[in-house]
Amino acid sequence: MSKKPIIVFEGIEGSGKSYHIKKIVSFLKKEKFDFLFLREPGGNPNSEKIRKLILSKKTKFQPKTDLLLYIAARNENISILKKNYRKKIILIDRFVDSTVAYQHYGMGLNVNFINKTNKFILDGLKVDFTFLNIVSEKNMTKRLKKRKRLNRYDKFDNDFYKKVQRGYIRMARKKPKKYFIVNSNLEIKSNEKLIINKVKDLI
Repeated sequence: MSKKPIIVFEGIEGSGKSYHIKKIVSFLKKEKFDFLFLREPGGNPNSEKIRKLILSKKTKFQPKTDLLLYIAARNENISILKKNYRKKIILIDRFVDSTVAYQHYGMGLNVNFINKTNKFILDGLKVDFTFLNIVSEKNMTKRLKKRKRLNRYDKFDNDFYKKVQRGYIRMARKKPKKYFIVNSNLEIKSNEKLIINKVKDLI
């Protein structure tokens, strides 16, 4: 694996994904590693505009519209990713697996179309490693209740999140060497150490 890998953090709402990304960003800054951090949807001015559309509580897009907007937001990041590919460590908060998990497993859209479209826009870019944060329904619900601001994707029913998480796990099990499943129901500091140690190995 390249020592300038693309590392992705995935997981449903309330899984602790964003917390751990922040800790890895702090670690890389402290150790003076050259890295790029992007979130999806978002990451640059155009993608952030699309993010606001997708996540707004006032939005009521059809599932296919959501899918195409996510793909469009990702496409706006491709030039940034290509510019830094194999030159910097790249951290991404959600990426192609999110689209498959949410839009295919969660919403039932055609996975072949999703995969072909992602392949088309990625144009050879490959994720090296993925941290998948999983969480129980009880803890997810408890954590979402603590959030001061909820977006549209924080408000689906629990059956939807179950389908999405099962989809994530299914993808992870197909490529066990490329995924690290983090049990976010366990003590957060212990998971933090596990993730940082694994990142050290990757870089």
